[in-house]
This record gives sequence, structure tokens and C-alpha cells, in this order.
Amino acid sequence: MKFVLVGRPNCGKSTLFNQVAGYKAETGNFHGTTVTYTESKVRVVGEVIDVVDLPGTYILDGSNPAEKVTHDYLLNNSVDVIINVIDATFLTQSLELTLELLKLNKPMLIAMNMMDEVQRTGLKVDGPGLQELLGVRVLPLVASKGRGVKSLFLQAKAIVAEGQAISERYQDYEDTPISRHKKAIELAEQFVKQGERNLTFRDRLDDVLLHPVYGYIGLALILLLFFQGVYGVGQLIEPPLLTFFEGIIKNINSHISSQNLIGVLINGVLQGVMAGFAIVLPYLFPFLVGLGFLEDVGYLPRIAFMMDSLMHRIGLHGKAIVPFILGYGCNVPAIMSTRTLEDSRERFIAATLSTLVPCAARLVVVFGLVAFYLGPLWALGLYMLNLFVIALTGRILTMLLPDTSPGMILEMPPYRIPTLKAVLNKAWFRIREFLVEAWPTLIFGSAALAILVFYDLAKYFNYLVKPITWLLDLPEAVGVPLIFGILRKELSLIMLGQALGSVNYSNVLTNAQLFTFTVFVVFFIPCAATLIMLKKELGTKKMLWVTVITILIALTAGGVSRLLGWLI
Repeated sequence: MKFVLVGRPNCGKSTLFNQVAGYKAETGNFHGTTVTYTESKVRVVGEVIDVVDLPGTYILDGSNPAEKVTHDYLLNNSVDVIINVIDATFLTQSLELTLELLKLNKPMLIAMNMMDEVQRTGLKVDGPGLQELLGVRVLPLVASKGRGVKSLFLQAKAIVAEGQAISERYQDYEDTPISRHKKAIELAEQFVKQGERNLTFRDRLDDVLLHPVYGYIGLALILLLFFQGVYGVGQLIEPPLLTFFEGIIKNINSHISSQNLIGVLINGVLQGVMAGFAIVLPYLFPFLVGLGFLEDVGYLPRIAFMMDSLMHRIGLHGKAIVPFILGYGCNVPAIMSTRTLEDSRERFIAATLSTLVPCAARLVVVFGLVAFYLGPLWALGLYMLNLFVIALTGRILTMLLPDTSPGMILEMPPYRIPTLKAVLNKAWFRIREFLVEAWPTLIFGSAALAILVFYDLAKYFNYLVKPITWLLDLPEAVGVPLIFGILRKELSLIMLGQALGSVNYSNVLTNAQLFTFTVFVVFFIPCAATLIMLKKELGTKKMLWVTVITILIALTAGGVSRLLGWLI
């Protein structure tokens, strides 16, 4: 038995999926595309059901890849029930997709999500009346709080048990985008009434946080608190963990010889294990928890809104803001999100800018070096420098590739109070990716460096990038960490300690060198996974162009940092 979740972006569809899947889900690609879907097995009244979360889509008959694969999936696969998740606070827009789904003549029910926001805003939605007219079950839902989830899946199961087909009661209208929009407006006017709206603290909050002046002050303060919080937690956890693991490594090394390959290899592996636990996780975990909180509370779209307005003034492509925001978690989904842009020029600019955004992996380098040794204000300053470089790059690219820079339409979600369980689950879902994918790479890289040093081969790698280390006034030994950092950005930090012989970086690098090294890593060639995604989305030629651009930017930014080193 298969239930398929279909809905517009930001309707709460994925929140519903995560409620029942518990983040125990598998993500895959549709055949022949890079568009992803998520599925999980869920037990409903003793029966195991496949639940598929299809990409968010505004319409089914569009040319957008996500819209096309969603349409093809619904037509060509065995689907027992379509669960159409709609945002009840934007009923007109949501019902346009609903009317299109009705034409598929498949068993379906409507999950009217965000009913708590409906009540808060004073709206009155006649769900039973809409159900009677459309001939499909309409159920209330608050996915973020788990309200109505059990009833929803029980009703979907009942539809299958009863062999209930879709009603043909609302099948006789002309199915065109002009006609669907008109019908959706008529339905919304008929079944939604505006009652008395009580302005709350959350309503007044936007008067400040989206203000043309106070909004940017608020953004700076929120980011400062965010960085200070991540730094504070990391600084609290990292030193005792380092001491603990260094003690273990010293104890093990006392029983093995450091003069043979086996001993060197074991020590390299132990260094990689220690780095993952004691250097990466102390900063990665609080960062992901904080990012998940800002996302669930509804502040990230507001950052996108304000940054769009600001970046347009300095020539940055407005539609790059969405992948720009996603890039702070990981550049890979940021690149994937550019597929929704209209033409190749827009996709290239957005993808290029997305690779410059410091992802969670680069964050580890920023906090492990700059924040820890120079202070959180320097880390925040580096992020401000990053914004300036992105804006300048956007300005240059729009001059080299002239065209109008279109604005961005955002549906601003209401503020919500996220649950601790949801935030922690989301953080764990991303940390699990680090543990499964990145950490083994760190351990492998650490062991590889140990072997290179043992056979005195590291000098050849260092020689390859000596022009860069000379230009940036960095020790020649940092060449290997820079090269291996292309695999995973965390490797640059982990292998730096091995290459220089100490994880107390202030003993082996000056403050200026710490800052310069970090600046270069932040802008240097994106990780291998991002390069692979660039090739899939843009092609080999444009992927190589992005690589060249990031090298030039990294050299320029690093060179400027070296010249200004006397300030640090």
C-alpha cells in the first residue's frame, strides 16, 4: 500500500512526512534526473505502508523538472491514495493544485494544514462544506504539532479498504491555468470567511524584524547571538574532549612503535577519530541545532527577504537568495535548488554564488581556527567579508552576463514555536550524514597523510601548491591539507594539525596566518560532492568555470587578508 504526499512548497508536507517517518527515511533520485524524493515505511494499525514525499510543486503541467517528475510519478505509478497537503492560510493558491489533482481521477484526500494559524488569524474555513462540494474527504491538520496526523492516515487507509474512487462531482470544468485559478478563487470566497483578527506579539514582531532599518539591525544582532552561542558551546566542549582523546592517544602510542608503518597508520586513524569527536562535533552540533531552530521558527525566509532587497541594490541576482540560504547548511542542496530557475544564465550565476556560501563543513574551520583563537567577533567579521565577496561576485557576473535581474516572490510563513524534538531530530538527521559520510573520509585522509609523512611523500604535494602557500605567507606544510580539503572541507582543519605537528594552532601559526588560511579555505574550490552536483546540474564546462572562479576569488581574498595581517 502506497500513500503519496503532494503539495506546494512550504505547505508543511515534509513536516508531516517527518512526523510519521521519524527521520528514518531514504532519499533517492528520479530516474534520469537530479530531482529527489523521500520515502519511508510507516506502520498504521498493524499494517506497513509506503509513504512517499514528492517534491513541492505549484502545478503539475509545468516545464519545471520537479513539476514534471511529480506529474509523471502520479500518472505512471501505482498510488493507493494521494494526500494533498494544503496550507489553509493560503487556500486560494493551494486549491489550484488540488483542482489539478482531481483530474487525475485517483483516490485522494485533502489535509488542511496549519489550522492553528487559521484560528490565530481569525479565518473561518468551512472544511465540511468544501468536502461536500469536491467529493473528497477534507481533514484538519497541524503537522508541526502532530495534531490530526493519526486520523489522517487512518482515513487514508479507510479509503483503500472501502475501495473508494475519486468523486466525479467536480470534474466537468475546463482544465486550464486561467480556469483553475478562477475556480480556486470562487471556492476560497465560498468557504473562507475573515473573522475578527487579534494582533499578537508575533504579528508585531514583523514590524520590527522586516523594517527597512531596524530589520537589518535585528538581523545583525540575531546572527551575533547565533555565532556567540555556537562559539560558546564549542569552546566549552572542545578543550576537555581534546584533553581526553590526547590522553588516550598518548597511552596507545606508548604501546606501539612510531617507527614502523603499522604504528604510524594507527596513530593517523586515531588522530582522525579524535578530530571528528573533539574538533568537528563541538561546533557542528550547536550550529545545526541553531540553524534548525531559525528554520522552524520561520526566520530564514525573512532573512532571504531582507537579503534579496539588499543584494539587489549592489547588483546581486535576487533569485540566488534561496540557494544562498540553503548553502549555509550544505552547498549540495543549494546547487540542486537552482534547477527551479528559468534559464541557464540564472542557474549559472546562482550556482556560482552558492558555492561561495560557507557551509557547515567550512563553519568547522571558521570556528575551529578563527573563533577559537581570535574570538567570535573575528568569525562574524569573516562572514561579513563573505557576504561582501558574494555581493561583489554577483555584481561582476551580472555585468559580464547582462540581463534584467528579476525579483523574488516569497510567501512569508507565520512565526511558529518549534518543538525541541523536531529541532533535535533535524540536527541529528544532518549529523548522521557527517558520521556516515564525512567522518570516514576524515579518518581516511588522516591515515593517508600519516602514510605520506612516513614515506616522505608529503613534500611533493606541498611542492604542487607552493606558489599558493608562498603568496599567502603560509608554511609550506599546509599544502597537503589544502589539497585534501577538496574532498571534505573539514579535512583542511584536521590535517592542518597533523601537518604542523600540533592541534594547538596558535603555537605553529600567527594570528594573521590563522585568518588567512581560513579565508582561503572558505572561498577555495568547493568540496568533491558539490563539484559532482555542479557537473550534473550545469555540465562539465560550467563546472570547470565555477572552479576557476573560486580559485581566483580564494587567491584574491587570501592575498588581501595577508596584506592586512598587521591588523589581526
